[in-house]
Amino acid sequence: MTPLVAVAHGSRDPRSAASIHALLDVVRSLRPELDVRGCFLDLCAPRLHDVLREPAVVVPLLLGKAYHARVDVPAAVAESRVPAVVTDVLGPDPRLESAALRRLSEAGVSFGDKNLGVVLAGAGSSHAPANEAVARVARRWARESGWAGVEAAFASIASPTVPEAIERLRMKGATKIAVSSWFLAPGLLPDKVATLAGDAVVARPLGDDVEVAQLVLDRYDFALARQTVAA
Repeated sequence: MTPLVAVAHGSRDPRSAASIHALLDVVRSLRPELDVRGCFLDLCAPRLHDVLREPAVVVPLLLGKAYHARVDVPAAVAESRVPAVVTDVLGPDPRLESAALRRLSEAGVSFGDKNLGVVLAGAGSSHAPANEAVARVARRWARESGWAGVEAAFASIASPTVPEAIERLRMKGATKIAVSSWFLAPGLLPDKVATLAGDAVVARPLGDDVEVAQLVLDRYDFALARQTVAA
């Protein structure tokens, strides 16, 4: 069976790697017969070239199509000199949104509160379409939630910032603020978001949510089926 090689960005924060490994444990529990290998682009071990030793399907554990997805992952695969199919990134997908909403619920957010304002906080990118993908989710939540408002915000590079988004929500009448984490794992940027959020409720990253694990497997299955058809 073709191995699934899941590659995350990597972080100096040990919580990040632990969260990625926990997610992959869920993936393994859903598909015990599958060889699932985790690795990182940078800052953590093992690196991609350490685990990509034979033809495989590489699933980038990235939420959007920013620089790491467009440049770093293909370059790392090419450097390994091992034939591999690289899947699409995890986002956009409704299951990521479901996971983010579950994290808000776990943080004690009441979804029926019409005074609630929600910040959907992502990393931020110099690649505008990656930021727009997050903003699109925020706009959809704003239309469908019944909350006072939903605003996208970014931890770096892009705007608005978390404080700016909170101010926009207060201007819309929100008296309670919650921050939804559009991050896969803990690290420097999620910590920055939590600090900037002040006394707002901050949900934890998506991490080992079962729907995220199912999404990883779906990316793998789709790439493998497409490869079989092409052959």
